[in-house]
Amino acid sequence: MTTKTERGRRALVVGLGVSGISTALGLKRAGWTPVLIEKAARRRPGGYFVGLFGAGKSAAQRLGILHGLHDRTAFDGVTHDIDRFGEWRRGLGFRDIPGEPWLMLRGDVEQAAFHALPGDVEIRYSTVPTKIEQDAGGVDVTLTNTADGGTVTERFDLVVGADGLRSTVRRLAFGPDERYLHRLNYMIAAFQPPGRVGDLALRDGCTLLEPDRSLWVFSFADHPPTVLMGYRTDDVDAEFTEPPAVRVRKAFGPGPTGDMLGAALEALETTDEVLFDSVEQVHMDRWHKGRVVLAGDAAWCVTLYAGMGVSAGLAGADLLGTMLGRHGNVERALTEWERRLRPYLDYYQRMGVRQSAIFTPNRKQIRMRRVMMRGSTMPVASTLLRLLQTHNKSGRMKETDIARA
Repeated sequence: MTTKTERGRRALVVGLGVSGISTALGLKRAGWTPVLIEKAARRRPGGYFVGLFGAGKSAAQRLGILHGLHDRTAFDGVTHDIDRFGEWRRGLGFRDIPGEPWLMLRGDVEQAAFHALPGDVEIRYSTVPTKIEQDAGGVDVTLTNTADGGTVTERFDLVVGADGLRSTVRRLAFGPDERYLHRLNYMIAAFQPPGRVGDLALRDGCTLLEPDRSLWVFSFADHPPTVLMGYRTDDVDAEFTEPPAVRVRKAFGPGPTGDMLGAALEALETTDEVLFDSVEQVHMDRWHKGRVVLAGDAAWCVTLYAGMGVSAGLAGADLLGTMLGRHGNVERALTEWERRLRPYLDYYQRMGVRQSAIFTPNRKQIRMRRVMMRGSTMPVASTLLRLLQTHNKSGRMKETDIARA
């Protein structure tokens, strides 16, 4: 229940992604007045493949988002394990990872959240924070319009940095990136081709796994597929010195690509939008300082490998609104929010490190995967695999309704 002292409090939310928009929804529900700012000139559509797990579904329901989403899983599709020389085998797909996710695009969640925003929520594009100063009573934020260079300083009762892995809010209020970013020494290129990839049926997916590099094609029932290419690197900084398509092609070597890998590389070279980035986590002792709090990737970044980025962002936003609505004191609300949320995010981060072996395995891990796939065709092994997927800790943690736990 929202207390009288909280009504009309004003919060600046930085970032118009899943975490930012859902945080604004949670704040609005708690009686706050959110102001959303976004550095881009407009809301960015599209996005890569994501899974919405139980933790995210429960939060999305309370935030008023879930009715705008649907599961795009291609249940009649098959995931193939392929190589560049033309061999195709039955493989493990995303549905084999513990939990019961709805499969969709990141843009699906952003769009549903955006449409759920009340019409009176103020949104400012081409706007970034350039200075943050706070005292016991509030936060003074200098905002710069990147289109015309104009600046204004405004006072807020709370500032939420939901502005991604390389957060400006975190840098201004907590310190430089190098204090908090932890590289896992992998690169990813995620993009959406215009249609099918090579000879792959539209509803089928595939994985091409080679030591320390991989190609994944994720299929949907009612949408073109998305592609994820990943590889290990010993020099992350060097990866940003050339265009993504050039670096990815170099990572897969000078040899013949074969049909599927070749088709994926050609699609990457012609796409207008690609997420090309290093795989990094954010490790912080505290996610809030006074009246400034970080959310989503800015605070924890579990990585794409964990599969919990969207679900965690929704759960964190939902719980933040709940705690601010329950406690009249901002510091108490943020402390309780972090105490409740941190055990799950710590686990998701560990899971992200472990699951790098799934998405970009080394030679030994590839061999183990193929042995498991051969064994899973046996009735007893297949039943055991299903039981592990249903009952192991990873599945339980992904499906737990964090705000109600």
